[in-house]
Amino acid sequence: MQDRNTPQPTPATEPREVTIDPFVEHRRLLFGTAYHLMGSVTDAEDILQDAWLKWHAVDQDSVEHPKSYLVRIVTNLALNRLTSARAARETYIGPWLPEPLITAPNAAEETEMADTVSTAMLVVLETLNPTERAVFVLREVFGYSYADIGGVLDRPEVTVRQISHRARSHVQARRPRFDADDAARHEITEKFMAACHGGDLNALMEPLAPEVTLWNDGGGIVTAARRPLHGPDHVARWLLGVMAKPDSADIRLESAVVNDELSIVGMIGDHRIGALTYDIHDGRIENIRFQVNPEKLGGIQAAGDATS
Repeated sequence: MQDRNTPQPTPATEPREVTIDPFVEHRRLLFGTAYHLMGSVTDAEDILQDAWLKWHAVDQDSVEHPKSYLVRIVTNLALNRLTSARAARETYIGPWLPEPLITAPNAAEETEMADTVSTAMLVVLETLNPTERAVFVLREVFGYSYADIGGVLDRPEVTVRQISHRARSHVQARRPRFDADDAARHEITEKFMAACHGGDLNALMEPLAPEVTLWNDGGGIVTAARRPLHGPDHVARWLLGVMAKPDSADIRLESAVVNDELSIVGMIGDHRIGALTYDIHDGRIENIRFQVNPEKLGGIQAAGDATS
């Protein structure tokens, strides 16, 4: 007779299969798609919220390819927003720049999302119409086939090919020139920051290309240059003037990876208050994009708060 105190064997149980919501599984890809299409972290997050609601309103068991279905939802939501967004930007105060996004150097290894496009490329994409932009992003950034893009946009494959060719030619004609490797970019970045902190006009002009231009986006909310500044002297004097203001006394510049490129962020304490991205050609800085609109800094402030 078996002793009652003897432990009884536990019946074998099959391990439960953990299912992941496709929306959660592909969220970074969906965010990347929306961000590339809108150039706005805020709009991308709003689109993802709307996409989540649409996704959970359908019979998910009837969706054969959830990833493609979700990309289609996000793309079409972005296309609906792009028309009104372009109209709003026509009345924008001063230069309009995309929202910067802090990115991890190895983000592409950790997620299926393609490398975040540079700020310079986002500016170029603004010159495409919404459909051209969608085709370019899906094809050139995320590698979708023409047939798949046709399915997303409800366009024949031959039409998608034509739009893709037109968009690619347009972008190539306007794509900024880059020729600096990581070491050279790091050296120029350090020299630029040291000159800004040191207040030396000649030292700051040295890394600037003769044709350098600076765009400053304050959105009419904070003080900013409302027209592009051209030439090393004008750009350097303006930057040093900003750094010399009494309310800039506590600002320090630090390097950070913004949109997958080594760039510069302005800091007060642990709070990021602005981002400078730039192109480097022939060893000098050609274009500077200075984003200080507080409503467009969520993509860098959240990263700063998370690491503080």
